[in-house]
Amino acid sequence: MKRHVLIFGVVGGLLIATLQYTEYRFVVIQHSVELYGALVAILFAAFGIWLGLRLTRRREIIRETVVVKEVLVPAEAPAPIAPNMAPFAPNAARQQTLGITARELEILTLVARGLSNREIATQLFVSENTVKTHCARAFDKLGAARRTQAVQRGKELGLLP
Repeated sequence: MKRHVLIFGVVGGLLIATLQYTEYRFVVIQHSVELYGALVAILFAAFGIWLGLRLTRRREIIRETVVVKEVLVPAEAPAPIAPNMAPFAPNAARQQTLGITARELEILTLVARGLSNREIATQLFVSENTVKTHCARAFDKLGAARRTQAVQRGKELGLLP
């Protein structure tokens, strides 16, 4: 009796395994396109995440490098003037030919000292947007794209000390 139960159990198990296997093959063959598409989607998503993480890590490293190499110039430190030198007077003829106003020259001088737009606005009792406007107009007249270029160009033209 025990032998018959054991044989029926083994045969039943084999039949169930065979049915499961044929059902599995049917599902895989029937839905192979969907399974292939899902596999490709998973691979592309994993690659996209990997690439995104890799690119953002490089940007962070570059940002850190830029911050580490930044040089701050104190705004309160006055420029030393030699006792035998006369105070600087800007080239008025050059200023007039370029069309730079007195206020733009004043703001350009403060930019050359290393002050930020906010500090210039506080010192001159104007809004920060006004400072930005004067800076932009002065940069256009000097043909400069950045603050450092404008200061260099102003010194070359004799507008700044």
